[in-house]
Amino acid sequence: MKTNTTKAKLADGQVVFGAIITRYAPDMVEIFGALGYDFVMIDCEHGPADLDQVEHMVRAAESFGITPIARIPNHHESTILRYLDRGLQGVIVPHVNTGEEAAAVARASRYHPDGYRGMGGGRAQDYGIGVNRDEALAWVNANVLVIPMVEDVEAVGNLDDILAVPGADVLHVAASDLGQSLGNPGVAEVRKVMSEVIPRVRAGGKNVGVGGNNPADTAGVAEFIKLGANFVTVSGWGLLRIGGEDFLRKVKEQL
Repeated sequence: MKTNTTKAKLADGQVVFGAIITRYAPDMVEIFGALGYDFVMIDCEHGPADLDQVEHMVRAAESFGITPIARIPNHHESTILRYLDRGLQGVIVPHVNTGEEAAAVARASRYHPDGYRGMGGGRAQDYGIGVNRDEALAWVNANVLVIPMVEDVEAVGNLDDILAVPGADVLHVAASDLGQSLGNPGVAEVRKVMSEVIPRVRAGGKNVGVGGNNPADTAGVAEFIKLGANFVTVSGWGLLRIGGEDFLRKVKEQL
């Protein structure tokens, strides 16, 4: 079984970076691993990838040394179980708005004694080959990353309760849905709320993620990091678009 290198880096005080992959694209997973990104976020909330495709992308991640994490569609126990059984090392869970919901997500993601995740004995535990049951369960519990999303006004209001939940490893603040929840007041107001939430999360002893980042806005991402963000997601397709635009512009400038 593999160490969750992203979780280890967070524990070591490092900032980690992940590319959002929105559809079945094992090659993109491999490319970002080769580029030195820390993790991929396979987007199964908005993207069309099915469970078999997620499992293949997990294999691609494992082969290129990048942590496989998925944003899952909901926080039902059965959903969490089926995704983690594919071998994912973390789940990003949308719209977690209360401490009770965060606690349920954390417990559903881990085995006894830390939770009540159902035991399947599949690839998440190396199929039980070369490792006994207790060792496998303890290893998975220690290495899984549980990442509730703070993307609603309700979650911001309940932030202290969510921060008090053991096993919620990263609180991921998402700009787009947070903006909708605020009534779409504009980028400046959303950033203001995020700039207040990020230090509160770090002061509460949790890692904090920032999502919905414009890959062209490196200054904005750097500002979030200075405020305490240490788990950064950025669109893989957005990075591809920027590279494509940059190539065309530079060639045309030389003609």
